[in-house]
Amino acid sequence: SLGELAPASRYRTLSAIKSLLAFAHRTGYLPYDVGRALRLPAVRSRLAERILPEADLHRILSLEANPRNRAILTLLYASGMRVSELCGLCWRDLQANSDGGQVTVLGKGGVTRAVKIPASVWKLVNGLRGANAEPGDPVFRSRKKGNGGVLRPLAVLQVVRQAAARAGIELPVAPHWFRHAHASHTLDRGAPIHLV
Repeated sequence: SLGELAPASRYRTLSAIKSLLAFAHRTGYLPYDVGRALRLPAVRSRLAERILPEADLHRILSLEANPRNRAILTLLYASGMRVSELCGLCWRDLQANSDGGQVTVLGKGGVTRAVKIPASVWKLVNGLRGANAEPGDPVFRSRKKGNGGVLRPLAVLQVVRQAAARAGIELPVAPHWFRHAHASHTLDRGAPIHLV
């Protein structure tokens, strides 16, 4: 039944089943860990295929005319944050400093981290703030009515895909590719790996 899935999806599904069987054995529901004999298929890493060259990334950013969408794309790349972190940003999470600004992000596993952003990106993002913006208001508002103004990750995916198509990139670019590009390009420029 898993034959139609991609290799990575097959691996993830089998890994979950194997983990469930091991848990059932440890807790006494199964007398034997029948999943232990199951060998997981090898999965080829495709990470390198999802790292955009700097020229492509700069073309994506420069061709985006919409100020909100340009701020979304630029912040994704400049900060390396996840799309869910970007969608969850409120104005209280942004603090100005002498070098531009800092964004406080609630990340995976409830881990909070501070991300410095350069002055050019700070100006772009802060330019979206309206005169009546409250500290708890989302930084990136949805245009759809009825969802409380919160931008959804799927909407960001659409922004990214449209921007990539406009730049002539035929790959299925996703927001997470900007995170990979941020890390890769930062390392290429000599940043220490422990900071990245």
